[in-house]
Amino acid sequence: MVHAVIAIAGSSGLIGSALVSALRATDHRVVRIVRRRPANADEVFWNPDTGDFDWRALQDVDAVVNLCGVSIGSRRWSGAFKQSLRDSRIGPTEVLADAVVDAGVPILINASAVGYYGDTRDRIADEQSPAGAGFLARLCMDWEAATRPAADAGVRVVLARTGLVLAPAGGMLARLRPVFGVGLGARLGSGRQYMPWITLEDEVRALLFALNHDDLSGPLNLTGPAPVTNGEFTEALGRALHRPTPLLMPGFALRAALGEFAEEGLLGGQRAIPAALEDAGFQFHQRTIGEALSYVTAPNAA
Repeated sequence: MVHAVIAIAGSSGLIGSALVSALRATDHRVVRIVRRRPANADEVFWNPDTGDFDWRALQDVDAVVNLCGVSIGSRRWSGAFKQSLRDSRIGPTEVLADAVVDAGVPILINASAVGYYGDTRDRIADEQSPAGAGFLARLCMDWEAATRPAADAGVRVVLARTGLVLAPAGGMLARLRPVFGVGLGARLGSGRQYMPWITLEDEVRALLFALNHDDLSGPLNLTGPAPVTNGEFTEALGRALHRPTPLLMPGFALRAALGEFAEEGLLGGQRAIPAALEDAGFQFHQRTIGEALSYVTAPNAA
């Protein structure tokens, strides 16, 4: 895909911002789909809450990347917040899927998450694994189902099931580094739940890989090739930051403080592997959690 035009919804988030920079660095034109008044010719307005989007804005676009979605860990899961998690994902995806079909865009890369698999415990989950149980699994199933009109119309749809993204700035590590930095890093519950991680660099590289490989469609796990348990992650982050990690946060305390999010988001996990990516020839720059944490915590990491 040489000098392509890529439209991105959710371009201001952690992944979206990095993807915009990577695309522009390789001479692609990026069209940002924004909820405010456009500031220049490379922005187009939409209001997915009302379905207000002129599909003609996508007529010269080669691919659409949809990264919309409120962060699942930004607050306690009240009924209203769980509805906002659904509304920020499913509605916008429905609007974009229809617009892609109307405009004749050939590729839709749509965000999803490894939460699709539920809590897998020790069971390995690749792209052929079934959906799990729980709120997150149902959310991901409905989120992905919203792309179906595009797939039915012959659009190449990639469902990017992302794990926990490790970045030098922002994301999960922005919350953990201050805690670990003062020696308060702790294993969560039993520590045996899996944490499917990926560095931001490899996340963006994988998205670019998916854009450029016509043989990739359907579910695509965007996770590092060696998932680790929470206990292993805690020890590795402590080593990377040169801090001890002797503490344990009991599961009952997490449940009391965070409710349902603690159960699904912290005390459960997915032993997800990127089978489809690696089968297609993708090469990770950070293959182990040690390599990943050393990379993102290095003083010159950007």
